[in-house]
Parts: sequence; C-alpha cells; structure tokens
Amino acid sequence: MEKVSVFVNVACLYIRMKMMEETAATQVAWVLSYVQGGVAEAWKDNLLDELAKGESEVETAEQLFAKIRDDFGETSEEEKKIEQLRTIEQGGRTCDKYVQEFKKVARGSGYEGRPLIEEFKRGLNGSIRRKLAEAEELPTTIGEWQEKAVRLDRNQRQSRMEERMLGRNAARPGGNAQPREGGPYGGRGGQIT
Repeated sequence: MEKVSVFVNVACLYIRMKMMEETAATQVAWVLSYVQGGVAEAWKDNLLDELAKGESEVETAEQLFAKIRDDFGETSEEEKKIEQLRTIEQGGRTCDKYVQEFKKVARGSGYEGRPLIEEFKRGLNGSIRRKLAEAEELPTTIGEWQEKAVRLDRNQRQSRMEERMLGRNAARPGGNAQPREGGPYGGRGGQIT
C-alpha cells in the first residue's frame, strides 16, 4: 500500500514523457506490465481477463491509476486507526501501557461509547476481562473501564510478586515457611525462656 503513490506517480510521469503518442490500450498494457507479485499479480490477471472480455471499465491509463489507488491505495487515517483499534491487545505489558496505547489509537478512530468499550475489553488479557465482568458494579464509561482495569492489573502483578517472594523465603533454610521448634520465640512450648 505504501508504494502505490510512488508507483502511480512514476508511471504517470513516464507516460507523459515517453508514451503520449501511444494508444490508451498500449499505455494501460505498459502500466500493467509493472504490476507484479503477490496479490497484485492475481489482481492484474483478473483485470486482464476482464479487459479481454470487454467487461472492464478501464479504458485509459488515468482510469487504471484510479482503480489502482482504489484497490491498493493507503486507507484513510480513520480507517488505519480502526484497524489498529481492532487488533491492539494488552499481551504481556502492563495495563497502564495498554491503556495509553489504546487511547492514542482510539483518538481519531470515530469510535465512542459502547463500541469503544467493547474494543477495549476485547484487547484486555482474559483474567482481567473476566474479573471486571464479574464485578458487582460494572463500569459504564470507557474511563471507568480503563481505571478499573489498570487497578486490577496492578493488584494482580503485586500479588504475583508477593507470591514469588513468599515462595523464595519458604524454600530457603531458615526461611519463614515452618516455625522453629518450640514456637516462634524458641524454647519449649512456645514460651519465652
């Protein structure tokens, strides 16, 4: 997609400089000879078939350039934002980072209200999404969803860190996993001697 404008501009310039005397069909054929590889190759084959059958509306290089732009050209900024919004996920990063990226992508997407909330929820890690859905009072705005998700993510990360720390202490000799004989203060029967 990012090469479409360059391709069209170069081809248009070449036609103006070197091919003005050629027929429209020759100009179209010349441009198509440079449409190669991947999806573009299949697209070209389909268009050539339509041209051979007289089923295509493309008769001039200008019409071909317009079709190329329509079929392969970069999408609008809003369409890019929507695509990003539909694919963004929290993954292994903190919810803080996910929320900040989500906000950046959401700006200019045209999404708001319930659709925006649904896209946000879709991108959250499953455990956070489930806990939010099970809450007694569901958030109602995107801001509330984001705030509660960040808080829950922080709590989960803190809890996991504490579990790891407690697990390490329990595994060490002299760690606090088992009370010493005679209770925590030594001696017999838990009494201070």
